[in-house]
Amino acid sequence: MYYRIIILIYCLGISCKKTSQTQLNYTNGNAFGTTYSIQFIDTKKIDFSTSYDSLITVINNSMSTYQDDSDISIINKGNATITIDNHFKEVFEVSKKIYKKTDGVFDPTVGILVNAWDFGPEERSIRLDSSRVDSLLDIVGLDKVKLEKGKIIKQQPSIFLDFNALAKGYAVDVFADFLENKGVKNYLIEIGGEIRGKGSNLIKQKPWKIGVEDPNFDTSQSYSKVISLQDQALATSGSYRKFKLDEEGNRYAHIIDTKTGYPHKSNLLSVSVLAKTCIEADAYATAFMSMGLKKSEEFLKSYSGLKAYFIYEDNQQELKSIAINGFPE
Repeated sequence: MYYRIIILIYCLGISCKKTSQTQLNYTNGNAFGTTYSIQFIDTKKIDFSTSYDSLITVINNSMSTYQDDSDISIINKGNATITIDNHFKEVFEVSKKIYKKTDGVFDPTVGILVNAWDFGPEERSIRLDSSRVDSLLDIVGLDKVKLEKGKIIKQQPSIFLDFNALAKGYAVDVFADFLENKGVKNYLIEIGGEIRGKGSNLIKQKPWKIGVEDPNFDTSQSYSKVISLQDQALATSGSYRKFKLDEEGNRYAHIIDTKTGYPHKSNLLSVSVLAKTCIEADAYATAFMSMGLKKSEEFLKSYSGLKAYFIYEDNQQELKSIAINGFPE
């Protein structure tokens, strides 16, 4: 999601001890409005940067809402003639699945309300009246959108699709599939804080290590929790960077309640989710931020394959945390 998890890299470049059996290949750059880094172990130096760029371009052309000529932008303008590619199809179908499992809490059509509440970089104070919120809620709901014969059909042309809540996680999985198809067995991939790892760091003979960022409101970065990541994906969503304060000092998260159309007032600061795929970890981290702690705990009782770590404020505004379903302590 939006909040970074730092990768603790114990060796890079010339500082690593190299052998003919273990070579660390590392690439970083910009993608999807954020940064990415990919590292993998092989017996020789390999540069896949051109392939990475091609994958980024294809995904942007399919699902970037910041690109006017992307498929999703054209569909959002009301054009129902676009035949979507396999990337769009995969993200749409996963979104549908999680939308149903979370009873509509996770909803890629809620972006129009996020924009209306102006959770942008300037964070201006915005007040919407109830009639305006109600009118926008009429065009929110992934149940009003379907896939037929390769085309996206919307009940109303003004319904706005936005996959930002899971697109970076999906891109991580695409890169992982690319490396695995090349025979790579040990890698760590990160895009905008969403991460997937396989195998281990053979250079150091240790698991890949990941630091989970503390929720600091002063924009400083610290990492009091470090976990090993092996054959799993990790994503984090939080409210400590994007929020608004009302006249009473109540803090409202940038995540919108899909039932009411209003921003959340919540004591939940961040959620980190471990899952098999990064697209699922990314989506569920967003969903749990919207659900809140109690509902998320109840939900997770039925989904033991998802491991979650919550950081929240108690009634005395002290930071507390809870790990569920075996999230590493």
